[in-house]
Amino acid sequence: MALGKRRKVRMFVLFCIATLTTVLVSYNLRDPSVYFFKFAFRLSDNLFARGPCACGQCMTEMDDDPWFTERFNQSIHPLMSRENSALSDETFKWWQTAFLTGLDGVRVSYISSTQKVLEGQKTPRGSFRTIAALVESGPGAAAPSQGLSLLCHQWLQSERQPANFSGVVEELFQVIPDEVLYMDASPERCRTCAVVGNSGNLKGSQYGRLIDSSDFIIRMNQAPTSGFEDDVGTRTTHHIMYPESAKDLDNGTSLVLIPFKTLDLQWIISALTTGAIKHTYVPVMSRIKANKDKVVIYSPTFFKYVYESWLDGHGRYPSTGFLSLLLAIHICDKVSVFGFGADHYGNWHHYWEENSLAGAFRHTGVHDGDYEYNVTLLLADKHKIQMFKGR
Repeated sequence: MALGKRRKVRMFVLFCIATLTTVLVSYNLRDPSVYFFKFAFRLSDNLFARGPCACGQCMTEMDDDPWFTERFNQSIHPLMSRENSALSDETFKWWQTAFLTGLDGVRVSYISSTQKVLEGQKTPRGSFRTIAALVESGPGAAAPSQGLSLLCHQWLQSERQPANFSGVVEELFQVIPDEVLYMDASPERCRTCAVVGNSGNLKGSQYGRLIDSSDFIIRMNQAPTSGFEDDVGTRTTHHIMYPESAKDLDNGTSLVLIPFKTLDLQWIISALTTGAIKHTYVPVMSRIKANKDKVVIYSPTFFKYVYESWLDGHGRYPSTGFLSLLLAIHICDKVSVFGFGADHYGNWHHYWEENSLAGAFRHTGVHDGDYEYNVTLLLADKHKIQMFKGR
């Protein structure tokens, strides 16, 4: 009985060998072993192929999601250098116009807010940090809305005749390094990044250690860490700002300037050298403490790409938070997002504020906060980012 089973097994093995030999010979009559080894090596490559990065899951994958692939354009570098600084006429016009129309939206929101103050109603505290400066510096301080209107009008008129852009860029790269950074993606790299927003949902989150464990930690605008270390961490590798939200940085942090206008490029030159520029459309820091060798500039071309490809033209222009997120998506292999969206009560405010009403400016029409947040959630659903929603 056992002998019969062994014979059947031998016959089956011989049949398999004969079949495989026949297949190999049919593919290559001269040297069937050549095809066999080619097939074996190809199978090995497929089984043990390295991905686009060394992380468990990479930002881009061989078989990627169509929605993501349609939007993600790795050829557009997020940071400016001499090499990519030239703007097309279309991009330059959009860049200038988007901010000018957006500023008008801020002005309308400001007027609405100051009207509430005059009527004795509550108004968001801290959502527009220069609000007091606007009231005090406006020509019509007794009538804040009229003062701001005139101030904005005067500034808008001057910005419609901006300085020569290419000349400003040339001067800029005489002050800061002209380098092409973070284009080092490879199967050996696993760059982890934490994008830390300013939402009140960070309060009590205890995310501090997790945030600090990332390679790059990107914060934006004011983003204080002192006193909030347990929830937001202590480290910052990249701090994103614009002149009206500027703050001093330590020597090890990269300043990432988002320029909304040509004057912003002139401001960073001035703030790192002479301190001559003290106003844009509001008073700004004339000098800033930052390491000149670590200053980088967000590209207006990338700015427009984010607006058109990722936001489908919603809002007047993207928010600082969304621009920060897309920067991370393009320079990192694994992105974790903290401090975006409302807290668990549905309030939009900053983690350092007690006032939960401080997010009213989300509805100005300058940014489409709801659309941006929905895109962020979709990125999380597609496992392109990991989102930590806090408390």
